[in-house]
Order: sequence, then C-alpha cells, then structure tokens
Amino acid sequence: MQKCVLHVVTNVGHFNNTGHDPTGLWLSELTDAWHVFGAKGLQQQLVSPKSSPVPLDPRSLRWPLLGASAKAWLADPGHKSLLSTTARPEQIDPQDFAAIYFTGGHGVMWDIPENEGIQAITRAIWENGGLVSAVCHGYCGLLNTRLTDGKLLVAGKKITGFSWTEEIISGLVKKLPYSAEAEMKARGARYEKAVLPFLSHVVADGQLITGQNPFSARATAERVSGLLS
Repeated sequence: MQKCVLHVVTNVGHFNNTGHDPTGLWLSELTDAWHVFGAKGLQQQLVSPKSSPVPLDPRSLRWPLLGASAKAWLADPGHKSLLSTTARPEQIDPQDFAAIYFTGGHGVMWDIPENEGIQAITRAIWENGGLVSAVCHGYCGLLNTRLTDGKLLVAGKKITGFSWTEEIISGLVKKLPYSAEAEMKARGARYEKAVLPFLSHVVADGQLITGQNPFSARATAERVSGLLS
C-alpha cells in the first residue's frame, strides 16, 4: 500500500483569536514539505481542528519569505482549494498514515495543542510505529499528546522548534500565549536549537523528527521521506 503523510494545519487566523493582528499557517512550511513528499511519490492529506478555511499568515506571503514552492501553490487552483476545506480529526483513520507532519505559523499555538482528536491520531500513528514530525511552531501540537501508558510523547525526546530567541527577533513576544520552547522543556523534552537563529536545523530522535523554523521545512521533510523509503 502506498505510504501516506497527514499534514496538520491551523484554523486560527488572528493572534489571541480576537479578530485583530492576523496570523495563520506559514505557507512555505506546508508547501516545501508537500513538494518533497510529492516528489517521493507519497500520498498526502490535510487535517485541521474545525475543517474551516485555513488562514495564511500574511507575513509568509511577502518577498523574500515567499519561496518557489509557495508561489507554485498559490498559482495552482487545485492546491489553493485544499486550504478551503480539510478533513476533520474524526474523519481520519490513523491506520492509513505512515507519518504525521505538523505545520507551523503562530495560529497553531491556540487551536492544536488541546485538540484531543489530533492527539489521538498522533498517538495512534506513533504507537503503530509511524513517524511524528513538526516544523517551527508546529511542535506546539505535540505539547500535550500522551501515549497509552499516560506518558507525554515528548518527555525525554530530543526536539526542536521555533526558539524564544527567534520569537524575540520577530518582535511578537507580547502577542504570544506562552513560550513554546519553555513549555517543551517543562514537559521534559530535550530541546535543541541551532547556534544562530533562523538557520535550517533538524533534530531526529527515533520516530520523532522536528525542524526549528520555516527554513527547516524542506530538510525536515527530506529526513521524514528518507525514513519512509
């Protein structure tokens, strides 16, 4: 059976979900990975908490952050339509997927960590021997996922994701509900980051593969697809 990857995307389009200060999916974190997985012949599907349209962080659409894969996605009506509606967690059978990939953008800090449906999918894929991966803020989606034995999936695992230093440089710390880096460490994860901010950096710990920032999405997907081949 052809191997499949499940992409998790946010439905939150504003900081604090207030209707002001737009955020959402950081587009290249999806499209870079989608391109890599597609080139490897992997099937792919999107899931979000509400199945409502997936908002795009406007900052991710600005030059020079709008890369080739994101430009190609926006120019393709078929790809664009995938963000208009996605599967809901209850529509997903984890048995169909060899890997789950959590995309980022600040929106995920609000709607993904507490979503029990996505947690259940993640747990099932992990316990079936599949891969769990995330890039940038996507690792927020792993904060509260527990395994069948009650242990946090991230406890004792090497992991990376958008660092607090990168948050400070981005100038958005006053808008954030928490420090993802600090919360990961508080859960017993062994957080790592690149020597310099905004460099591509990937950490692999068995079935767990994570990338630090938007510039790590392609390398993260390549590591995942290499393990699936």
